[in-house]
Amino acid sequence: MGRKNAKKQTKRNEKKATTPFIKGVVDISRSGMGYVISEGIDLDIMIRPGDLNGAMHGDFVSLAIKERAAAGKRMKGVVREVLKRKRAEFIGKIEMGKGFAFLLVETDKPVPDFFIPFHSLQGAQQGDRVLAKVTNWLTQENKRPQAAVVAILKEDDMHEAAMREILLEAGFPLHFSEEAQEESLRISSHIAEKEIEKRKDFRNTLTFTIDPIDAKDFDDAISFERLQNGHIQIGIHIADVGHYLEEGSQLDSEAYQRATSVYLPDRVNPMLPENISNVLCSLRPKEDKLTFSVVVEMSEAAQVNSFWIGKTVIHSNHRFTYEEVQAILEEKEGIYATELVELNSLAQQLRKLRIANGAINFSSQEVRFKLNEKGDPVGVMIKESKEAHQLIEEFMLLANRLVAEYISVAKVNDKPVPFPYRIHDDPDEDRLIPFMEFARKFGHSFDRSSPTTIASSFNQLLKDVQGKPEQHVLEQLGIRTMAKARYTAENVGHYGLGFEHYCHFTSPIRRYPDVLVHRTIHSLLKGQTIVDKKMEEKCKHTSERERAAMDAERSGIKYKQVQYMKNFLGEDFEGIISGVAHFGFWVETIEHKCEGLVSVMSLSDYDDFRLIESDYCLVGMRSGRKFRMGDKIWIKVIAANLTKRQLDFEWMIKPDKKN
Repeated sequence: MGRKNAKKQTKRNEKKATTPFIKGVVDISRSGMGYVISEGIDLDIMIRPGDLNGAMHGDFVSLAIKERAAAGKRMKGVVREVLKRKRAEFIGKIEMGKGFAFLLVETDKPVPDFFIPFHSLQGAQQGDRVLAKVTNWLTQENKRPQAAVVAILKEDDMHEAAMREILLEAGFPLHFSEEAQEESLRISSHIAEKEIEKRKDFRNTLTFTIDPIDAKDFDDAISFERLQNGHIQIGIHIADVGHYLEEGSQLDSEAYQRATSVYLPDRVNPMLPENISNVLCSLRPKEDKLTFSVVVEMSEAAQVNSFWIGKTVIHSNHRFTYEEVQAILEEKEGIYATELVELNSLAQQLRKLRIANGAINFSSQEVRFKLNEKGDPVGVMIKESKEAHQLIEEFMLLANRLVAEYISVAKVNDKPVPFPYRIHDDPDEDRLIPFMEFARKFGHSFDRSSPTTIASSFNQLLKDVQGKPEQHVLEQLGIRTMAKARYTAENVGHYGLGFEHYCHFTSPIRRYPDVLVHRTIHSLLKGQTIVDKKMEEKCKHTSERERAAMDAERSGIKYKQVQYMKNFLGEDFEGIISGVAHFGFWVETIEHKCEGLVSVMSLSDYDDFRLIESDYCLVGMRSGRKFRMGDKIWIKVIAANLTKRQLDFEWMIKPDKKN
């Protein structure tokens, strides 16, 4: 090499060494093109298929800039390393070759064929649908990643495979590792006397749980005791998961990676193995259980006089369902009726006080499916929030608020203790202003002089629209103006709840941030406060996993909706327009609460429609016919695509019944 060339090479190496790598999650389109959005960079970075270097959709990668952005063009990058895989398990079909096999994955995102050695087939044959786990990620040219078959899926088990695929798409593993399972099974259920001596003993205090009828993990309990001074002592007792979950263990690592349980219509994909969630930590009746508690002394007017936080032991007297409690509250009779009625009175007062202090009283309907023994939907149920649900909700909110208030004043070296607050920012101005203008058309005014007055205006609107035609559209649009709640070490309060301090403390069986809260509070109580320098990173991770779980849950509901509505192809139903876009509008059937799309293309014979964003509607250019959010219309079910989880409707002109 000549001197001149050597100098050029040296400069190139120096430049290469000093070029900072950018980190982010890669989003791969159907065409195979990748895009990465990274903090601090306004525009996304494009990655050509040949520069992905084995990265797949959803992977967290580091990349180098290959080409700086020219005028009107994107920056181009190349993946240097896959730092974290979104998923390691895939569902697909087996393709047999001579001495080897491949897994062909069925997805709308580009995925390589996985090489499967014969000894890893587990008996799978040509055409079998299987669940396989990647054993070796190979990124060298002309080499494929290797996988091993975990399970062979039955041909008639299409719906089971679909639910599994939804979880895998969202990056949630279907199984715990053998090491994690073994760790969970080694944990003793025996509670030593030495451990009980360290805790406040509530075993002789009336305590019970209130949960859904099909619940298996009872992670919270309520105790009730009337004090000599006339006040009431309420114990909010939460499963002490941290006692059993050793920090840094394989079990802890996998719980953190999942960060949350995922609730699909026909199953739960748990954050913790069954032995912990349903046995060791579940607050089952007639059993001694270790808990972490917030014990509150309250007046009959629901004023908090004092509270205590610490480790406890309880013995639940009874397991209630929400339906049982609701019946007792309505009839004022039944087991522990006096205590339940008093608790409900306190809860309703807490609720009124919370709304008066700025909480927004959005009501939401939760759709649940009635499933047969095969898991097929045979009916739709609407879950309503009744006083029994509000009883538990208000005391959980109270505990979460008090814990956050307690930690907020703690200091280590004159600095706040790193802590996973649950925050909710003020409404987005860009969304709020168009919404206010739209609401004004229905006679509703907004005072946006402060966050408090905005909240009051929202509550007044929600009260005024009850039972009116515009109720659905204004409630839905109002929710969309709200920021998304998330976890962060930087506390800015929770706007939607009207709390200056808030965290998640009450569900450590199904949420990892609650585990972090328990550990931080426990260390503070012991005088050995944990200063977790990675707390913000953990908050970001758990927030991302929460959003992924919510997406998976929506996908699961959508799948069951499509599966259910296949029974009604060609039938007409009344519905409400739930969303609009330039390519069509969505309609939710009133009877089934199932949403489908009416395409603009299907309306072309009638008129040419254009989107009017400010009015949330499509307008016919010739006829002036409007399809606006909240309007009631009739539709026909014309297609139900399970693969795409998509319902297609057709607008129907329904004749006037009076004629």
